[in-house]
Amino acid sequence: MDRKGFYRGICLIFGICLLLGGCGAAAEPSEGSAPAALEEEGVPASGSPGRNQAGGAAAQGSSAGKPDPSKSTEEIPSGSRDSKPVALVPEASGETVYEKELAVMDASHTEDGYVMVEYLGQVEKVKLQVETPEGVTYTYTKGKGMEVFPLTGGDGDYKISVWEQRPAKGDYLNVFNQTVTAELADVFSPYLYPNQYVNFSPDSKAVALGAELVSGAADDLDAVTRIYTYITENITYDMDKARSVQSGYVPVVDEILDSGTGICFDYAAVMATMLRTQRIPTRLEIGYAGDVYHAWISTHIDGVGWVNGIIQFDGSEWQLMDPTFAANSSSSALKDFISEGDNYQVKYLY
Repeated sequence: MDRKGFYRGICLIFGICLLLGGCGAAAEPSEGSAPAALEEEGVPASGSPGRNQAGGAAAQGSSAGKPDPSKSTEEIPSGSRDSKPVALVPEASGETVYEKELAVMDASHTEDGYVMVEYLGQVEKVKLQVETPEGVTYTYTKGKGMEVFPLTGGDGDYKISVWEQRPAKGDYLNVFNQTVTAELADVFSPYLYPNQYVNFSPDSKAVALGAELVSGAADDLDAVTRIYTYITENITYDMDKARSVQSGYVPVVDEILDSGTGICFDYAAVMATMLRTQRIPTRLEIGYAGDVYHAWISTHIDGVGWVNGIIQFDGSEWQLMDPTFAANSSSSALKDFISEGDNYQVKYLY
């Protein structure tokens, strides 16, 4: 790939943040560990999608139907990159298990960056918390069966807890606590395996479609470009869903592809699925741009590193730019605010 092509590829990677940027929500996930702090998580779903988010304003809230691979991207010269998908499958293999009356955790694969937890009780609303070695607490709405939860804080001790809601008292009761120590064999593992938010299997349609899209790609940059272009051209932003989505919502990637619509959380999950199963480590990130709650993704490209800024390259210099905001304002003050990296705060990695 020549220098011009390389920079074009980088710019398109950073364009992912355009797709996932304008996703404000009313509240962030709770960081508390006491029962009273176990509030519903905010979903980064609302806000203006911007002119470049899939489909544009005219398509908001409409259904695009099944995506058409023929619309994915312009012709790109074929390359030698292996496009065979690798959908890693988490295992509750039973080597290291912690069980109490109302919950069981399989921690046999902490070196791969995940634990699996199942709630065994009958209460309808249940929360699970993961406290990282740095003391950041992730709060999840626990679903049915054995689910995967990533260990995204690197090596160290993680505190896992499960909480039942007590409607009569308006709080939550702790029914499970366990601390596990993780020593990751590969720092990228948490961003290659599926989890509750980026959930896929070898049989997922998104996995097969991702492989189809990148067939013949020259390298990882080319693969990211093809997937990004396809999603922006085939999935429209669903404003109705953004206004009505409830806390605890979890994307289902194949349903998003079938409907052809979604909110930013959905875009992130579909793109992360396709990229992870093409062996490209991908983080789903949630945080703030100023006071606005956002979701975006970052990818790791060999020879480049983590592509994790909202950056635009004009041929001579790099600058931070959130195109979702920029598309809706020409204010130089707004652009100055956006260009200050400290205004972007990543709070959670999935």
